[in-house]
Amino acid sequence: MVEGSGSGAVTATVQGSGGVVVSEAEVWKALEKVEDPELPITVTDLGLIREVAVAGGRVRVRLVPTYSACAAIDVMRQDIRLRVLALPGVEEVSVELAFDEPWTMARMSERGRAALAAYGLSLPGRRAAEPVSCSYCGSTNTTLENPFGPTLCRAIYYCRDCRNPIERFKPPAE
Repeated sequence: MVEGSGSGAVTATVQGSGGVVVSEAEVWKALEKVEDPELPITVTDLGLIREVAVAGGRVRVRLVPTYSACAAIDVMRQDIRLRVLALPGVEEVSVELAFDEPWTMARMSERGRAALAAYGLSLPGRRAAEPVSCSYCGSTNTTLENPFGPTLCRAIYYCRDCRNPIERFKPPAE
């Protein structure tokens, strides 16, 4: 069943086994609890969920990875499956990778950006490259020390003012 609202939003619901109805909104709510295993942020705040579709007890989630070779993809896919399968009425979950529209920093929510900044990661702007700010002192007197950080999505910089190493979340090439 598809229901419309005055705001133009469409909410889809499915009826699974036992007559239980699952809404797309309930699936999105469940996805808000799935965290990236490498970062202190949820997959929804990181902007990794492209689409959710529900039909007859089946749920399809399209996931846009930050990098195609991200080591966390399989862990996130499994966590998504388990979280959504736990919803009443859901019988099957597929998690597809979506590469038709690349992930960009613009997909990240403000709450997600705040979580990463609170964690101590330096964040680039939503689009273009800009000077790297030190997450400790705020200085932009920084230099790239190693483009290969602890994960594919991070690089290591060095602050010349406070002399701290900085992990920077790096956007994919635009």
